[in-house]
Amino acid sequence: MSLLRSARFPAVLLLVAASIGLVLANSAAAPIAFAVADDAHIGIPGVIDLSVRHWISDGLLAVFFFVAAVELQFELTSGQLASPRRAVLPAIAAAGGVIVPVVLYVLIAGGEATSAGWPIPTATDIAFALGVLAVFGRGLPSGVRIFLLALAILDDIVGIVFIAVLFTADVDFAMMLLALVFVVVFAACSRLLDTRARPVAVVGLVASAIGTWYAVHESGVHATIAGVVLGLTMAQQPALRARHAIEPWVNAIVLPLFALCAALVAIPAVSAGELSPAFWGVLVALPVGKIIGIAVAGALAQHLLRVPKTDRLAGGDLVAAGALGGIGFTVSLLLSELAFSGAPDIRDQATLGVLAGSAISLVIAGILVSWRAWHHRRRNTATV
Repeated sequence: MSLLRSARFPAVLLLVAASIGLVLANSAAAPIAFAVADDAHIGIPGVIDLSVRHWISDGLLAVFFFVAAVELQFELTSGQLASPRRAVLPAIAAAGGVIVPVVLYVLIAGGEATSAGWPIPTATDIAFALGVLAVFGRGLPSGVRIFLLALAILDDIVGIVFIAVLFTADVDFAMMLLALVFVVVFAACSRLLDTRARPVAVVGLVASAIGTWYAVHESGVHATIAGVVLGLTMAQQPALRARHAIEPWVNAIVLPLFALCAALVAIPAVSAGELSPAFWGVLVALPVGKIIGIAVAGALAQHLLRVPKTDRLAGGDLVAAGALGGIGFTVSLLLSELAFSGAPDIRDQATLGVLAGSAISLVIAGILVSWRAWHHRRRNTATV
C-alpha cells in the first residue's frame, strides 16, 4: 500500500493506463474495447442505467474528487492555504496559469465548433505533477514544493468550479434539495464516528454518500461534484482517515481506469492540416500557456507583494513550476469529455491534444526540474 501512496508510482500507473487505452483504440481489439466502454450498460431497471464509460467518469471519479476535496479541506483549514498571506502568491500564479492558456486556446480554436473547449487547458494533474517532482526534484528547496502544491490545489478548485457551473443544464431543484438533505445527514454521521453510535454512523455515512451521488447525478449537475461536497463537509479527522484508507484504491483502480477509458481514442488518419483546431488549441495552450502564465504571474506577484529577496522563488523555479502545471491529464480529460459531449470527433481530437500536450509538458518539466534541483544542490554544496 505504501507504494500506491507514494508520489511516483501512481503517476507511472496513469501513464501506462493511458498508453494501453490509446493502443487498444488503434488496434484490432478496438471494436471490443469500444463495445465494452460504450455499449455495455450496468444499472438498476427503472432507477439508473449507465454505460461502463459513464460509471467510470461519473461514479468512480467521484471517489477521486472526494479524496481531492478532503486534501483541499485540510489545506484550507490547517495547511498551506490556511493563511491568506501564504495563499496569495500561488493564487495569483494559478490565475495566470488559467488565463493565459484560455487566451491561447481561444486564439487558436475560438471558432464556433470548437470554442467550448476553452476550459480544457486550465487544469493541473496534481498526481502527475507531484510524481515528476518526486522523481526529478531531489534537492529543490521546500518553498518550490509548497508553491507547486498550493498551485495544483488551486487549479483543482478552478476545475471543480468549471465542472459545476459550465456543464450543468436543466437542473432538477427537487433532486438538488434531496442531495442537500443527504449531505447534511452525511456531515452529521461523520461527527458521530468517534462515539458509541459509530456502527449506526458508518451505515448512515455509506447510505447518505450513495444517496448524495444519486441525487446529484439525477439533478443534472455532474455527479463528481457529489464527491467534492462530501469531502468538504465531512469532519476533518474522520475525513483524513478515510482519505488514507481510500487513496491507494483511487491510485490503483479509479484513476488508471479513467485514464484508460478516456484515452480510448482512435487516432484520426488525417494530415496535420486536417486536425481540429481543438487539438492544436489544447496542444499549445497546456505547455506554452501554463509556463508563460504561471512564470509571469508568479514573478509579478512576488514584485507586487514585495516578497523579500531571500524568500523569492527564482525565475527558473517559476518556469519549472509552470511546466509541471502544464501536465493537465485527469481533470483536463474530464473537461474534454464534458465540453464536446455532443461532438465525439472533436472530443476525441481534444483528448489527443490533452495527451500530447501533457506529454510535452511532462518532458519539459522533467528537464527543467532536474536542472533546478541540480542548481540548488550545487549552490548548497558551494555554501557549505
